[in-house]
Amino acid sequence: MDKEVIIRKTEEYIKKRFEGESTGHGWWHIQRVLKMSLKIAEKEKINSSEDIDLFVVKLAALLHDIADWKFNSGDDSAGSKVSREWLEKLGVDEKTISAVCEIVKNISFRGGTVSSEMKTIEGKIVQDADRLDAMGAIGIARTFAYGGLRDREIHNPDMKPIKCKSFDEYKNYKGTSINHFYEKILLLKDRMNTETGKGIAGERHKFLESFLEEFFGEWDGKL
Repeated sequence: MDKEVIIRKTEEYIKKRFEGESTGHGWWHIQRVLKMSLKIAEKEKINSSEDIDLFVVKLAALLHDIADWKFNSGDDSAGSKVSREWLEKLGVDEKTISAVCEIVKNISFRGGTVSSEMKTIEGKIVQDADRLDAMGAIGIARTFAYGGLRDREIHNPDMKPIKCKSFDEYKNYKGTSINHFYEKILLLKDRMNTETGKGIAGERHKFLESFLEEFFGEWDGKL
């Protein structure tokens, strides 16, 4: 099993499948998650005594959005199924396949009161990288790109944010793009797994707060 060849083929497969995707879940999102995952892994390797399997990290980062439930009729098992099929086709060992599929299946945010914790250091790293890409300036851009796809209003003062009590409720709920910040994105800072992720999230969270302060000021006619 040539790991470099497997990574290269997976990158080619994902790029071909997602290039040009316009909702913020495309090839460049996946590239950012991969790069951030490797940066977090490098820092955590220094700060932690845990062994980190970079092969698993790379594959999980590349495949984490391969069949996102948001684009597969709410099926949160679709991603792990497609990932398994691809990795088996490449002859990847079962231990690695299971580790990657576990990450892909559990990476997504599932609602304000629903837990989606990772069991492995590799999963924690990739989940942090994915969540960081939902924060900061890029996170803001992705929120409105996805909101446009789903015909969500930018803001409606009559619609208040909610905390979904189940994954099914979260999947079926349709709020505004601004409410999404309060229903998910502003919650991510306190859901980071790694010390590295927590540090980066703190800065991106401040940027989100500054943006929302400016947004509501302009909404109310700020001079």
